[in-house]
Amino acid sequence: MKISRKEFIRELKEEELLRENVRKAIRIVVQRRHKDEQSKLMEENRLRSLVRKMIIKEVAVADTDPTPHQSTGINVLEDLLKKIIPVLETDFKILTTSEEQRLSFRAHVINAAKNTLAPVKTTIHAGDKNETEEIQEQDVEVKIGDAARPEDDDAFIDIRSDKEKSGDEEPELSPEEEFGQGVDDHDLTGRNMAYSSYKKIETNILDAYELLSADEDRELFYDYLITNLKLYFDKFEDELAGQLEEPSTPEYEEAKDELDSEEMPEEEEDLAGEEEEEEEVEFEL
Repeated sequence: MKISRKEFIRELKEEELLRENVRKAIRIVVQRRHKDEQSKLMEENRLRSLVRKMIIKEVAVADTDPTPHQSTGINVLEDLLKKIIPVLETDFKILTTSEEQRLSFRAHVINAAKNTLAPVKTTIHAGDKNETEEIQEQDVEVKIGDAARPEDDDAFIDIRSDKEKSGDEEPELSPEEEFGQGVDDHDLTGRNMAYSSYKKIETNILDAYELLSADEDRELFYDYLITNLKLYFDKFEDELAGQLEEPSTPEYEEAKDELDSEEMPEEEEDLAGEEEEEEEVEFEL
């Protein structure tokens, strides 16, 4: 069977077109499979991300809601610290002029906390009413025959005027000065800042302490309050020191000194050049 040249060329073109269509079909199938695999991978990654976020959220909730301590006093103190420490930190870190200001702030706040709780502790640990009354009766015992007779200290009659007497009275202290009593020789700026800061938290401390009735809880609350105040002030000082002073090394300081000694300021160079010119002029004359 003979085939003409035209028919042969036509059949050849049809075969090439068929092969090209087959290749296109294969490419489309491969691309679709690849796209399906990418979609699956993206979906898996999305699910992993969601699971990871859920795990992180659960861990965060667990961290913010820790198991309570066995002591009620410590639990009450922990709740108190969450309220007062941010206030103290903010005010403490304002004092950046000198370390003496921060030491004064620290000393006055700790002293004030002790003074705030001291009257409450004394009241709680006082004896019962019967013992107190008995002691008072013994101390106030007075003989009837001596009732109308003044004591030697009361026999003196002061003839000075009221104005002269007022000169002997001690000057009235400011609230800041009264607050700082018992903590001498400390920076006044730190004292004033401590006074302002402590006014914000004093009621919180009293309210928390008065919630407790058991002696053990009160003692733990008091001891760990003072301890934690000191530890937090140490922490604030370390954080502030890192911000105020850049760490250095002996090698850096040595290299810096060498560079400083090698480099001459421009003003000194200009002066040196002017002196040389003046010397040349004088020599020519």
